[in-house]
Amino acid sequence: MKKGVSIAVSGTPGSGKTTYARFIAERYGLGYVSNGMLFREMARERGVSLLEMHRLAEKDRSIDLEIDERARRAAEKGCVVVEGHLAAWVLRDAVDIVILVDAPLKVRAERVARRDGKDIEEALREIIEREKSNAERAKRYYGVDTSDYRIADLYIRSYPLGPEEVKRVIGAFLDAYRASRPELFDPCISGEGLKNEAI
Repeated sequence: MKKGVSIAVSGTPGSGKTTYARFIAERYGLGYVSNGMLFREMARERGVSLLEMHRLAEKDRSIDLEIDERARRAAEKGCVVVEGHLAAWVLRDAVDIVILVDAPLKVRAERVARRDGKDIEEALREIIEREKSNAERAKRYYGVDTSDYRIADLYIRSYPLGPEEVKRVIGAFLDAYRASRPELFDPCISGEGLKNEAI
C-alpha cells in the first residue's frame, strides 16, 4: 500500500533533472531513485560505454524493463522521487506528480561537457544520440511520445534561470501542492511513510 507522495522527474540530458530530483528528495524527506544511475551501473557491469548501452537497450527490451520495474516498485511504495529520462511517461500512472525539465541543446551540451570532462562537440553528439535512442525506445516499448510535455504537472526550462532560481520555482510549486494535498506529503515528512533508498 502506498504511504505517501511519489514524484517523477524527467528531462533531456544536461537539463538539470538530477540536481532538481535530489533537491526535491532532500527538501521533502523523500527517497531518491535514479534510473540513469542504474543504467550506468548496468553499462559498467557489462564493460560498455553509456552510448553502447543505449544501443544494446534498443535491441534488448529487458534492459529498460528491469530498470523501469524497479522504479515502478519504488513509486508504488511512495515517499520517493524517481528521476530518469523516461520516468515521467513510463510511471505517469504510478506517481502523483510529474516534473519535466529542459534547456536549449547548446546549453545542455556545455553542461554535459563540463560535467563529464568532454569537448562540447563530443557532448553534443552524445546528447543527440541518447535523445534519439530514448525517444525510439519509448515509442517502441511503451507507445509514448517523449516530446509530448502535456503529461507534466510542472514543466520548467532550466535556462536562463540558474539552479537556485529553478529550485525556488519547483519548491513553490510543490509547497502549493502540499498545501492542497497534505495527506500525500505528511507521512513522508513525519517519517511514517516507507523510505526508499537511493539506487
